[in-house]
Amino acid sequence: MTTPQMSDAELAGQPAAYWTGVAYESLIAFTRARHAELGFTQPQFWLLRNLSPNDLLPQGGGLTVAELRQAMRSYLRAEDDLDTESRVLLERGWLARDEDGRLSITEAGEAARLDLKRHAPTIRARIHEGIDDADYVTTLKVLHRMIRNTGGSVPA
Repeated sequence: MTTPQMSDAELAGQPAAYWTGVAYESLIAFTRARHAELGFTQPQFWLLRNLSPNDLLPQGGGLTVAELRQAMRSYLRAEDDLDTESRVLLERGWLARDEDGRLSITEAGEAARLDLKRHAPTIRARIHEGIDDADYVTTLKVLHRMIRNTGGSVPA
């Protein structure tokens, strides 16, 4: 369904919370659909990233599912089941589990992470199509200000 173009005055009166929610759901659905087309899920990619010494776990080692859930708490969705997602990656040989239940990335998992990562620029380009960097930066600055105005904190 298409809606008529709103004037700038009409847009200025629109609730930011509504539109940021619509944007969030649309962006997540788009990104997850692209990942599914490539044979993986967004949470699987996050697991690989969070366990890679070449990405989000520079000290290396392993983490339990509970520790991973805590590390990803700001971006996991309610439907994301890290137990199930990690089992899939274990079956693929991309993760290993030690006797203490800690997961670690395997060489095959690191190769998969790098392969999956190379698709990110194409997904980003599609999302940013028709939006110049200056407009994007302005949008983020406005969102940051709204977050601060409402008592939230903007991560560094």
